[in-house]
Amino acid sequence: MLVARGLSKDYSSGDRPLTVLHSVSFEIPRGAYVSIVGPSGSGKTTLLGLLAGLDTPTRGTIELDGSDIGALDEDARAAMRGEKVGFVFQSFQLIPTLTALENVQVPLELRGEVSSAEAAARAKALLERVGLHGRGHHFPTQLSGGEQQRVALARAFVNAPAILFADEPTGNLDGATGGRIVELIEELNRERGTTVVLVTHDAALAARTQRTIRLADGHVVEDIAHTPVAA
Repeated sequence: MLVARGLSKDYSSGDRPLTVLHSVSFEIPRGAYVSIVGPSGSGKTTLLGLLAGLDTPTRGTIELDGSDIGALDEDARAAMRGEKVGFVFQSFQLIPTLTALENVQVPLELRGEVSSAEAAARAKALLERVGLHGRGHHFPTQLSGGEQQRVALARAFVNAPAILFADEPTGNLDGATGGRIVELIEELNRERGTTVVLVTHDAALAARTQRTIRLADGHVVEDIAHTPVAA
């Protein structure tokens, strides 16, 4: 599903380059459930952004579902993300002027492949799936943090993406609410076969995945498969 080869990312720091990622390589098969861990500043979020096509590497290549992301222009990358990629951010990233239902509909409407009625029906069904029945008319400021993250999760899955990237999806939530979000991600992974790649500081969350890739100072220092630990 995902192949990274020799990924490096440089930024300018004053008059010299700062390398955040150093020749990172790995493969993730379709349907896998993988965590990326490491201390702050290790390059986790930078790597996730590259893998999702939100940024471009300084060196190296990324293949997502057989497509070389680097060979695509920005419009083509955006189209690929709309078709194949879901993304859940720690800070939710909901559009404040849209209701929960409208936020979930946005990816469908951007693709323009279904009617407004069909988009609304799919969005409503997913909101119900994540436990937000009757909350679709509320704006983000009228929802709790856990409810906002569930809206974000429904939005990420409304296009039935082949792969979901999650950046600290429980980082702003209390333990019980965060646990429910993780359960929903895992249910969707099992039921739909969606590949899941998440960044986390939470060792207990990483232990629930099938494989953990550990970064330190921009290098992969460990890449191990393990039996998921149940909650």
